[in-house]
Amino acid sequence: MHILRAENYRRMRWKNGGGETAEIAVSPDSAGLDDFDWRVSMATVEASGQFSMFADVDRTLSILEGEGILLSVEGRVPIGLTSRSDPLTFPADVATSAALIAGPITDLNVMTRRGRYDHKVDAHQVDSAAQIYPAGRQVLIFCNSASLLVGSDGERAQLGRFDAAIVEGGGTLRIEGHGQFLLMELSPVADLP
Repeated sequence: MHILRAENYRRMRWKNGGGETAEIAVSPDSAGLDDFDWRVSMATVEASGQFSMFADVDRTLSILEGEGILLSVEGRVPIGLTSRSDPLTFPADVATSAALIAGPITDLNVMTRRGRYDHKVDAHQVDSAAQIYPAGRQVLIFCNSASLLVGSDGERAQLGRFDAAIVEGGGTLRIEGHGQFLLMELSPVADLP
């Protein structure tokens, strides 16, 4: 299990220059915005506007804080997305814009390069303890609570707000505490049935 602390995330400008993102994890480790296999990042959005476009990439967006956004993908009717909504998956290489509902939001982005990796993102609430059996080759647990205890294969680690842990898939995860977390499963396309 590899622990990622929020204070150590790499800060960088958005691809379109409109804001700043905190890169939580990327593969391969040295990848940039145009050549990653997968990427997980978090951003505070302070104004309505266009999303950055990423060729041949699929994206899942989750709202962590704030009142939410109205998301328009390819000019379609806007979809309301809040912290209570399920994560939303859409192509990152089509025109997408967001209108803030009422003030800034913080979001979490998971992106995978189409044809190389696939991903699945699920939001969970734990009220004491939960066991999870993820299927992804790599699994990332993101803490959206004050604190959660994560266990995998005899290892245990305390995660604070916006901390994350990466574990190899195939094992059992135990999450203890009270609060919310996001579970991201990342798998090479060659591994999928």
